[in-house]
Amino acid sequence: MLPNIDTYEDLYREFRWRIPERFNIGVSVSDAWAAREPERVCLQHFSPDGAHLSLTYGAFAARSSSFAGGLLSHGIKPGDRVAILLPQGFEAAIAHAAIYKLGAIALPLALLFGVEALAYRLRDAEAAAVVTNRFGYERLSAIRDELPELRLVVLAEAEELPGTARFDRLAAGEGRFAAADTTPDDPALMIYTSGTTGLPKGALHGHRVLLGHLPGFQFHHHFLPKPGDRMWTPADWAWAGGLLNALLPSLFFGVPVVSSPAQKFDPHMAFRIMQDMDVRNAFIPPTALRLLRAVERPRERYRLNLRTIGSAGERLGRETFEWVKAVLGIEVSEFYGQTECNIVVSSAADLGVLKPGSMGRAAPGHEVAIIDPEGRVLPSGVIGQVAVKRPDPVMFLGYWKNEKATEAKFVGDWMTTGDQAVMDEEGYFTFFGRDDDVITSSGYRIGPGEIEDCLAGHADVQMAAAIGKPDPVRTEIVKAYVVLKPGIDASYETAAAMRDWVKNRLSMHEYPREIEFVDSLPLTTSGKVIRRLLREKAAVEDIGDVGIRTVERQPAPSGLPEIDSRPANHAIKALELDT
Repeated sequence: MLPNIDTYEDLYREFRWRIPERFNIGVSVSDAWAAREPERVCLQHFSPDGAHLSLTYGAFAARSSSFAGGLLSHGIKPGDRVAILLPQGFEAAIAHAAIYKLGAIALPLALLFGVEALAYRLRDAEAAAVVTNRFGYERLSAIRDELPELRLVVLAEAEELPGTARFDRLAAGEGRFAAADTTPDDPALMIYTSGTTGLPKGALHGHRVLLGHLPGFQFHHHFLPKPGDRMWTPADWAWAGGLLNALLPSLFFGVPVVSSPAQKFDPHMAFRIMQDMDVRNAFIPPTALRLLRAVERPRERYRLNLRTIGSAGERLGRETFEWVKAVLGIEVSEFYGQTECNIVVSSAADLGVLKPGSMGRAAPGHEVAIIDPEGRVLPSGVIGQVAVKRPDPVMFLGYWKNEKATEAKFVGDWMTTGDQAVMDEEGYFTFFGRDDDVITSSGYRIGPGEIEDCLAGHADVQMAAAIGKPDPVRTEIVKAYVVLKPGIDASYETAAAMRDWVKNRLSMHEYPREIEFVDSLPLTTSGKVIRRLLREKAAVEDIGDVGIRTVERQPAPSGLPEIDSRPANHAIKALELDT
């Protein structure tokens, strides 16, 4: 836990890791609290009809221990991979704690995955068991023959389906189970990377991963826990963001966590959840924060009691930061990390570690730098790759069955991230773009994040993504894919206005020379735009002349948050022919 020091410099200098010799995530988030305060509420589930449910630490500990014993009785052993294919809810949290207590490896998977994505991950991980609901069961049925290692399917529904065991029966025992005596380095959790480039890889973490998250988590949530704190996130708990930036650290600190059944992000419902459940702390990814802007006068329509908002996963941007501050009265603490090494850079508004447009400074306990390809630390003001120095408790153990990829992740003792950024003289990191997202145009290196942030400030824009499109003269031109707000016409005039908006606010070399209006953007399960798919699409197009052309409707996003938007079936070729 963070020491109570009120200046960043002193806090960063004085912080020391205290990692115990034995540690088990499942015990720390359930049994430890149950022994002290069994009636303390740990989980609350929001129901649209107002029939909200609560679970105490005593019940949580007993049910997770019973479930661990149930898995063991069905032949699941320590070290086996157990997939959790469930939405937010009590069952998902109980399954996580039980798997850790058993000494098995939790494999969280999103229900939004299609059958091919599920089959790849389950097959690659050699999953021995899957805990799921009827929806997940039906998807599994289509690929069951492709999964020879799968021995057990547990159904979190009160019904009988062929080839399944009932969750409620496995979790209904006396709660007597001797948890595995694990070390911090014993494998506990495997999360597959988003797959924004190439095939997803399983990032394997030890039990220490939860301890490694705690200082950064407390840092951007203003020394949580405070009296009345209550956490909620719209992010899927199958993602590192929902699981490790919200659920598990909150349970560790005794802070109740609100779950909700929705898989599709609805901004009005998000505000209602925060109001009805008296949410004090939230982890809201930038994509979701931008979608909240669709709600007019939210503080007049909803009674909000927010104390802190943390945000990560994509660049937040100054425009979104300023909107949240002006409309919700909260200064968002942006932070940064990856599936492999999370919350290593962070803002903390109460400590004055805040610079709009920046993702913060190195979080206590982590050594972060900007390096060149040879691993040399670069001076302030020079763009390079974000890197984290090992050893670090939050850092992954390695990629599952992929030593070559693990080795390639490091340059000496620096774990590389593939993210380009710049650090200023005060130590603030500003995200520039993924290595393969950086646009090279007329000799300039352009980060897509700044363009997207600028477009997000336009009154007609709901979401935007910028990529580099091949060009014989400039190497690449900046192309923007834009989702318009409802009621806005996809016209040349609209595109021209957006082009000028960026030109006047950024620079003459950064504005999009081509704008295409689409229904939605391809997203990962964590809400990140998969720019690779947009680049591949743009690479096979002809630049052509200025004009309007019909395009196919874009597929609905595959991840969280999903976007509802009106049909927009025109692409505007706002190509500038001048030099």
